[in-house]
Amino acid sequence: MDKNVAAMFLAAVTLFASPAWAQGNPADMTDMQALRSAVRADKKVFVASTLQLTDAEAKKFWPIYDAYQRDLDMVNRQQIRAIEGLIARDRPLSDPYARQLANDLISGDETEVKARRKLYNGVMRALPPKKAARYMQIEAKVRAFQDYDIATTFPLVK
Repeated sequence: MDKNVAAMFLAAVTLFASPAWAQGNPADMTDMQALRSAVRADKKVFVASTLQLTDAEAKKFWPIYDAYQRDLDMVNRQQIRAIEGLIARDRPLSDPYARQLANDLISGDETEVKARRKLYNGVMRALPPKKAARYMQIEAKVRAFQDYDIATTFPLVK
């Protein structure tokens, strides 16, 4: 595989591995392009402005948020390692390597689902249900465009 493709992929994944949000109209984040643009500035500020947390809510919410972002970072690193290995290979994949690659990818998905469940449980205890649901939607939308970006750059196994 071409090393330039690997470098471009890593740059894209690194950019999205710790997403940030721009300030804008938080109530109107249905446009994925606007959301993607917002992700590049300060996610935490965007989340705060969108949720409009009280001091008591913020005290409960931000530690949960920070823990989830750390969990996501770990998942992203797992996926990056698997993808880097595939992109960097100069020879055809062996069946055992392909099996390990598939295992690494599904393991990352499972880790992400566990982290999201933990996030959901914590956020539902920390925030009123509407704010909790809004925050879960924000995270889902961010993951959706990150997953899309990965899918468009991750070569299929041959």
